Parts: sequence; structure tokens; C-alpha cells
Amino acid sequence: MKKAILVLVVVGMFGWAVYDFTSSTDETSTEENNNSGGGTITSPIPDGEEDQVEESDEVGISEGQIAPDFQLNTIEGETVHLSDYRGQRVILNFWATWCPPCRAEIPDFQKLYDSEDVEILAVDLTETEESVEDVESFVEEFEMTFPVLMDESSDVADMYQVMAYPTSYMIDSSGRIQFVALGAMNYDLMIQELEKME
Repeated sequence: MKKAILVLVVVGMFGWAVYDFTSSTDETSTEENNNSGGGTITSPIPDGEEDQVEESDEVGISEGQIAPDFQLNTIEGETVHLSDYRGQRVILNFWATWCPPCRAEIPDFQKLYDSEDVEILAVDLTETEESVEDVESFVEEFEMTFPVLMDESSDVADMYQVMAYPTSYMIDSSGRIQFVALGAMNYDLMIQELEKME
């Protein structure tokens, strides 16, 4: 009898936890939708919710939206705008030298950059780094030949709501986001998603 009561209590607690979790997730989604007025940046669409990217003329960070433009300096001091790359496929990668998954995917990005028709903009989260020299050493060590942009005040990372490192946005030649990767990607996934883009 005691076991039956204990099992009933545990099942009841589990059921309440599931209800509470799904209820709070629905409220969060509603709040995000209500707070995302025209032309504002919205959250990325979670994986698996849509099979095809629905294109939009809105500027935002969800798949199908036009990626927000920004201006940053490269590690060499050149000024770069995302819009400079309109007409080309772009991977916008947010990373840092201290991040192990970032370190793991950089060689695959370099391999992709060397072998495919794609621009890679590696946005370093400079505000989180010990020093710019650490970034320079990292770029040299990993023989990175694609542009490394310095997000010194995290303005662009905030604009793109980067919460996990690395985060990558794959942007097609018309400037629309086609894929968002939260976490490291490998070469095969990069190729697979790149082939879907024009």
C-alpha cells in the first residue's frame, strides 16, 4: 500500500512538472511574439519546427528573415559591413579563443573556406577575451585566412542574441538567414546546409 501511494505521489509530481514546464514555455513564446513588432529582431526558430524556411522581408535573426546589417573592424583594422557581402553566401560565426567547441570547428571552417564558394565572417567576442594578442595568436596558430571581425563591445553579439558559443548564421546571397547553428558544426553539416543555399 505504501509503495502504491509513493508511486502515485511521484507520478503526480512528474505530471505537474511537465504541465508547469509546457505552460511556461507557451507563455514565453507568446511574450516573444507580442514583443516582436515590425522590423525588430526576433528569436531564432527552434530546430524541427519548420521543414522549409519561410522567406520574409523583415529584418531579424530567425530563419527566412533578412540578417541585420552591422559594421565591425577586422583584426587588421579594416571596416567591414555585412551588407558588403550581399550577392554571396555567408556564414556568420560567433566564437572566442577560450571556447573549446569553437576551437574544434575552426579547422572545418577553414577547410570549407578553402574549398567552397562561401564567405566566412568570424566574429570574435573580443570583450570576453584576455587580450587582442590572444586572438592574433589564435588566428596565426589555426592559419585562419577568412575575415576575423572584432566585436569589442559585444554589440553585434547582442544584436544577434548570441547565448551559446559558437553560434553560426548561414546567410544566402539575398541576405536571408537560411540556417542557425547553436553550438559547433562539423564539415559535413556545413556542406549539407551550404548546398541548400543560393
